[in-house]
Amino acid sequence: AGRTKYPRFKKKSKKQSATYARNAFTWSDGKLTLAKMKRPLKIKWSRYFEGEPKTVTISREPSGRYFVSFLVEEKLERLPPGKGEIGIDLGVKDVLVTSKGFASGNPKYYKKYHNKLAKLQRGLAKKQKGSNNRHKARLKLAKLHAKIADCRRDFTHKLTARDGEVASPCQIAVLTTQLVRQNQAIYTETLAVKNMMANHKLAKAIADCNWGELLRQLEYKCQWHDRKLVGIDRWFPSSKRCHNCGHILDKLPLDIREWQCPSCLKVNSRDINAALNILAVGQTVVACGLGNGSGCFFDSSSHSRLKQESPSFRDGECQNSVTR
Repeated sequence: AGRTKYPRFKKKSKKQSATYARNAFTWSDGKLTLAKMKRPLKIKWSRYFEGEPKTVTISREPSGRYFVSFLVEEKLERLPPGKGEIGIDLGVKDVLVTSKGFASGNPKYYKKYHNKLAKLQRGLAKKQKGSNNRHKARLKLAKLHAKIADCRRDFTHKLTARDGEVASPCQIAVLTTQLVRQNQAIYTETLAVKNMMANHKLAKAIADCNWGELLRQLEYKCQWHDRKLVGIDRWFPSSKRCHNCGHILDKLPLDIREWQCPSCLKVNSRDINAALNILAVGQTVVACGLGNGSGCFFDSSSHSRLKQESPSFRDGECQNSVTR
């Protein structure tokens, strides 16, 4: 592994945090007092908890906001087994489209605040380094970035709020997603978000969709409640393949949202068709034993030593060929 290197320089304006062990803080009657402090901290609670905290972490964001995080052991109440299965297609026009026809839309928060961001960044560039005015301008810019991040995170949670209810901010952190609540298995595409961000024409739009956070939330919630989250092959042509007959188009530009299959003449909605294909292929992956177990995300890259063709369907049977 090599010798430990010298620590890197860290700016004061970046995120900072400090963790306190159990003997370095006092917790009594819902009040937190840290070591070397005479009075308890003034806390605006976002959610309450039961039990004794084991550790406490105090963090400060670049926007100047302080947060306190408690490590508490609690018993998780698992949901009853779900009855359905669902396929999910992720996109830019709609962040999430399901095989049941639900489309989430996309609020595009970065685009909404783009002009204000540009104005604040131009103002920051004109300020003299080290001056108080530059510090004020940096805080304004950091607060706007934090607001955009909060909006994205809030939308991602509410995307999956139970039974379509709009959750309050205090409930969002503890809500189970509607997808996890209603379905025993969730099938989605495997995305290389970092690689996709290399496309500078689409990078802002992709970042605004928050796909990585959405998949992260689905993954840990599926693990909590013994659900299956299965990702299909990254290169499977879910949009170009007709879910009705299996015909695959040679090309399908992004601006075409609906297309008619030349084989069976069925008119397909691009995103719903992709979600239906993801559902069918995901069920095949599980049936053929190519997944990696309950509650775990299936990554096709883990089978890199195998040259595997995408599963096909003939007369209701699963056709899958694997060669070495």
